[in-house]
Amino acid sequence: MLSKALLRLGAGAARHPWRVIAAWLVAATLAVLAAVAFGGRNADSMTAPGLDSQRAAELIERAGTGQEGMTAQVVVTPLDGAATFFGHGGARTALARLQTEVDGLPHVLGTSDPAGALDAGGDAAVRGGLVSADGRVAVVRVQYPDQNRLSAEDLDALVDLGDRLRAELPLRIEMGGGLFYAFSDPGGGTSELIGLLAAATILFLAFGSLVAAALPIGMAVFGLTVGVATMTVLAGVTDVPTFAPILGSMVGLGVGIDYALFVLARHREYLAGGLDPREAAGRAVATAGRPVVFAGGTVVVSILGLAVANVPFMTVGGLAVSIVVLIMVVASVTLLPAFLGAAGPRLGRAGRIGRIGRIGRIGRTLQARNPGRLTRRGDPAAGAAPAPRWRGGVRPLSRPPVPLPVGAAGLLLTATLPVLGLRVGLPDDGSLPHSRTERRAYDLVAEGFGPGTNGPLVIAADPAGDPGVVDRIVGAVTADPGIASVAPTHIDRATGIATLVVFPTTSPQDKATADTIARLRADVLPTAIGPGPARAHVGGAAASLSDVGRRTSQRLPVLVAAVLAMSFLLLMLGFRSILVPLKAVLLNLLSIGAAYGIMVAVFQWGWAGALIGLEATVPIVSFIPMFLFAILFGLSMDYEVFLLSRVREEYQRTGDNRTAIVEGVSGTARIITSAALIMVAVFLSFAIANDPSTKMFGLGLATAIFIDATVVRMVLVPATMTLLGRANWWLPKWLDRMLPRGPVGTDETGGTEDTDAESTGGAPRPRLADR
Repeated sequence: MLSKALLRLGAGAARHPWRVIAAWLVAATLAVLAAVAFGGRNADSMTAPGLDSQRAAELIERAGTGQEGMTAQVVVTPLDGAATFFGHGGARTALARLQTEVDGLPHVLGTSDPAGALDAGGDAAVRGGLVSADGRVAVVRVQYPDQNRLSAEDLDALVDLGDRLRAELPLRIEMGGGLFYAFSDPGGGTSELIGLLAAATILFLAFGSLVAAALPIGMAVFGLTVGVATMTVLAGVTDVPTFAPILGSMVGLGVGIDYALFVLARHREYLAGGLDPREAAGRAVATAGRPVVFAGGTVVVSILGLAVANVPFMTVGGLAVSIVVLIMVVASVTLLPAFLGAAGPRLGRAGRIGRIGRIGRIGRTLQARNPGRLTRRGDPAAGAAPAPRWRGGVRPLSRPPVPLPVGAAGLLLTATLPVLGLRVGLPDDGSLPHSRTERRAYDLVAEGFGPGTNGPLVIAADPAGDPGVVDRIVGAVTADPGIASVAPTHIDRATGIATLVVFPTTSPQDKATADTIARLRADVLPTAIGPGPARAHVGGAAASLSDVGRRTSQRLPVLVAAVLAMSFLLLMLGFRSILVPLKAVLLNLLSIGAAYGIMVAVFQWGWAGALIGLEATVPIVSFIPMFLFAILFGLSMDYEVFLLSRVREEYQRTGDNRTAIVEGVSGTARIITSAALIMVAVFLSFAIANDPSTKMFGLGLATAIFIDATVVRMVLVPATMTLLGRANWWLPKWLDRMLPRGPVGTDETGGTEDTDAESTGGAPRPRLADR
């Protein structure tokens, strides 16, 4: 049924290409206009219901202290190396002017006044954390209202003021804080361009045709435009995290070009068989389009599974990325066949297949020599038979166990070992490059006041009628070894709620800070409060990020179990087997585990971090492991379906397991390698971005895809399937009768049962279970 629907859809688009292309142009234009008119700014809201930090924020909001809003800080030091703010010269006068001008910016509720505190006495300024003990560093803390009432214009106004004052005052002025985190542009445009250029190069080498290389790129750009614009409209309704557009672009480009590659390769094969271009496009969508729909749907469902974390920004971020993937799937079965129909027979000319990679002895320049003859079914190159060298490289793996697969499995297990030291958190401004003002402000604050000043904690306490509880809390917190200092307590007269700003001795991303937060909650505060009704909660940015990290770590096993169960069920339905999906699930876990281990080695241990511009070791961003698992398991299904369906087809045709493995793997190896190279190139282009989170996404995705498409698909899959023999396709008869026919069908690379019958005029092949 799906094949027939896709056949009609693809053939219709190919017969009326300009109508379809015009419809996509209209859709893209409307999406961009809607984004401009109704779109919002991406913003991070690192909160979640039920967390202690969220309860602290609710108490602070009740008290109306203003500390529940957005903050920024302006950090200054005299340009004259001998000057300090303790004197009454130009440095203090410049500091007073800076504070006055910052206080006058739109939406600023108030600022700290280090110059005024110095006028009242240097000791007061130092105790209040406004001026460093040596008088060289001063901080103007800026209080804004809630993030929902702010926009990027507020950040622009602050930055513009700093640029102007740098030219007028004898001060070095740096800026940072939550306002930058929420509204600064994380970039990604350069990475997208690099990824597109790399993908275009690989496509040209694979097809030897500029036209053939341009079509997947054009389709991906169309889809990405509509997807990102739709994401912007979503940001006008709810908080879409700042990483969502970058991750959406990364995944969207990868899967979009990949899916287009599968359809385009199949289209060229049909053209080589002498079919009319429009009919070839319809057949290509009917055959290659099925695994595209299946794999894309799996990616979408996997990412939407992030909702199990019960962290709103992850749920919304997953929804935004899923929209981009879904649009790419729709483009692959509508816009791409329109492009193919418009291109006509030019795509049928067999191009030179370039050197696209090596796996052992595999990979040599290939030339399709018989463009007018339809060759073996399932081969992705136009008119080219499966390469003998691919077959020769796979054949040794189809014999009983050899050192190569054993060594490959051992290598992946070794790469997984660093996961045991995985530490989640959120990189602070100290992990940004020195070219960013946030990093320079961070370093100045750490130098002048200590590292913990960059990540203050906010303790909110409701005395509930106990007059002495606040003093006990202040005393207990001050005595804790993890706390460097405590700012003066603010008590709201109307509600009695007290707020304490405390500064840890360690930096926000340091594990010791998380330990301090846990100790305050588990021991210090309960002891100080006693058995009465009073309550106290620890909040602030550092506490919120620590809480989110702990929750995602706790919910990750739930997501893993759900995705594994879904993948196993879908593969079992598609391939009528128990052991094939079980093997696929285990090998996918192995490749993802290895990718996690490499991320730990690079980002936490610093191994080869300089190669991607990492200037300091950082913890793994708390939500990235969960995001990566959802995305990677969906993407790995793409290659799994493509490879296994060809192997199963050959097994049905020959009844010989070893022959099926050799022919199936060699017949799909080239296109899997090409597709994987494209994804790796796109993902690696994001690994060189400035933001550490973007680097993690890029490196993690690129590593996992590379391992999955090479070591797993080309080495471990043929070896394990050889060991299993005929048991690969075993399914109890009672279970076979109970299960509905799967969504994949028997032949994703070479055709489906429906389209085989239509194209040959004969009956479809019998299913294995019917033999």
